[in-house]
Amino acid sequence: QVQLVESGGGLVQAGGSLKLSCFASGYIFYISDMRWFRQRPKNQREWVATISRQDNIHYKESVQGRFTISRDTPKNTLYLEMDNLTPEDTAIYYCKMNTRTSPRSAFDEFWGQGIQVAVFA
Repeated sequence: QVQLVESGGGLVQAGGSLKLSCFASGYIFYISDMRWFRQRPKNQREWVATISRQDNIHYKESVQGRFTISRDTPKNTLYLEMDNLTPEDTAIYYCKMNTRTSPRSAFDEFWGQGIQVAVFA
């Protein structure tokens, strides 16, 4: 089994910054894509950013230029640097990873438990 744990959330004033981390532990042989999602109040969960193992990166349009996704593959860790935050970024943020637990296993998707980010004006 694989466990993902997010950290770094909190309360910040608009215009401020936060950096989220997501650490994966357990039976991990290989991690391919890593992603961040968020669920804003009264909204469905939405995709925010993706980074592939080859460092191909894609962002949701509304965070492009403000958020930076990165990874430390040897440390099984994913990051999301969030700058110039606005109240509309208030959400629970989730990480997701596609992993293989052994050379012959299929890819499985694992989610973190989520972490709160709150931005006040």
